[in-house]
Amino acid sequence: MSPLRRYRALFGLTGPAYIFVAFLARIPLAMSQLGVLLLVAEDTGSYGAGGATAGALAIANAIGAMFWGNLADRLGQRTVVLVQSLIAGSGLLAVVFIVHTDLAWGWAAAVAAGAGLFIPQVGPLARARWRPVTSGVGESDTLMDVAFSYEGAADEASFVLGPAIVGVIAATANSTVSVCAAGVLLAVFGSWFALHPTARTAFAARERSTASTASLWTPAIITLSFAQFAIGSVFGSIQNGTNVLATAVGQPGLTGLFHALLGVGSVIAGLSLAYLPTRWSLASRLRWFALAFLLLSLPLLAVGSLAALAPVLFILGLTVAPYMITTFTLAEKLTPMGRTGAAMTLLAGATGLGYAVGAALAGRLADWGGHTPAFAVTVGAGVLMLGTVLIWRHALREPPATASAAPDSALVE
Repeated sequence: MSPLRRYRALFGLTGPAYIFVAFLARIPLAMSQLGVLLLVAEDTGSYGAGGATAGALAIANAIGAMFWGNLADRLGQRTVVLVQSLIAGSGLLAVVFIVHTDLAWGWAAAVAAGAGLFIPQVGPLARARWRPVTSGVGESDTLMDVAFSYEGAADEASFVLGPAIVGVIAATANSTVSVCAAGVLLAVFGSWFALHPTARTAFAARERSTASTASLWTPAIITLSFAQFAIGSVFGSIQNGTNVLATAVGQPGLTGLFHALLGVGSVIAGLSLAYLPTRWSLASRLRWFALAFLLLSLPLLAVGSLAALAPVLFILGLTVAPYMITTFTLAEKLTPMGRTGAAMTLLAGATGLGYAVGAALAGRLADWGGHTPAFAVTVGAGVLMLGTVLIWRHALREPPATASAAPDSALVE
C-alpha cells in the first residue's frame, strides 16, 4: 500500500472534522509563545524581558504537562482538556490586560506562567488517541507509524502557522491582537477537541489496559525526554535570534514569518517519513537526524541578513520534524497503552522546558551581542541532541515488530 493510501486510510478512521479540529487546537500554543515574547519585548524594549516572559509560559506549560497527562489518563481527556482550554484562553487575555497597565513586566510573566500551566498539549494528547483508534484495523502498526508522521508534521505546521499568524497580525495591527486571537482560538477549538468522540475511545482503551500503573521513568523515556529538551531549546533560541536580526533591519514584524520557514521545511520532511523503509530502525534514524541537524545549524553562525537567514532556516527545518517524530514514535512503542498520554505529555513538557531555557539564554546573549550569540545556542542544542542519542543509544532498543492484524483490504479507503 502506498503512503498516500495509508494517509487516506488513517484519516478515514476519524473523519476530516477531527483532523481539522485537532490541528487548529494546537496552534494557540505556538502563537502564545512568540506572541507574549513580542508583546513584552515591544512594551519594555528588552529582548531579555520578552524571552523571560515567553520562557515563564513555556516552563509552566512543561511543569503542568505531565500532571495533566496523568490526569487525562486517569479521568479521560474530555473533562481535563475542556477545563484547561477555557482557563488558559482566559489567562492569555489576562496577560494582555496586565501589559497595558503600569505594572512591571514581571507581573505579565507571572500571569503568562499561569496561562501556560493550563494550555493543553494537544499534539501529544492526539497521539495518545491513535493506538485505540487503529486497534483491530489491518496493518495497525504501519498505520501508527503513519499517524505519528502526520502528528509530527501537524505539530510543525502549527509552529509554521502560529508564528506566521503572529507575524501577520503584528505587521498589520499589533502583538496585543495576536495574543488575544490565541486565547480565543484556544477556548473554541481546544474545547471542541476535548469533546470529540475520539477522547472517549482513548479513555475506554485505557480502562481496559492492565499496565496503567507502569512506571514511566525508564532509561528509554528519560533519554527521549533529554532529546526533546534539546530540540525545544532550538525553537526558543531561533525565535530570539530571528527577532533580533529582524529588529536590527527595521522589520520586527517579520520574525514570525521567518521563523515559520523552519517549520515549512520540517512539515515537508515530516510527511515524507512514510516513504522511509521500515527496516531502518528508529534508533538509527534518530542518530542520523541529530547529526544532520548539527551540521546544518552551523551556517547560522555566519548569517548577517534576513536574505541569508531564509534558506538556512528552511534547510535546517528538514531535520526537525524527522527528529521529533522519531522520538515520539519510539516513546509510543516503549510505553504501555495505559500510560501513553502521560508519556506523550512528558516529552512535550521536556520540549517546552527546552524552549524556555533556549529562549531565556538566547535573549540574554542577544542583549549582549546580537543575533549571532543567540544562534550559537541553537548550535549548542545540536551538540546536545547528538550527544544524547549517542551516549544513551542502548536505551532505545525497539520492541519486536508485531504482525499485521488483517490484510490491506481491511483498511478504510
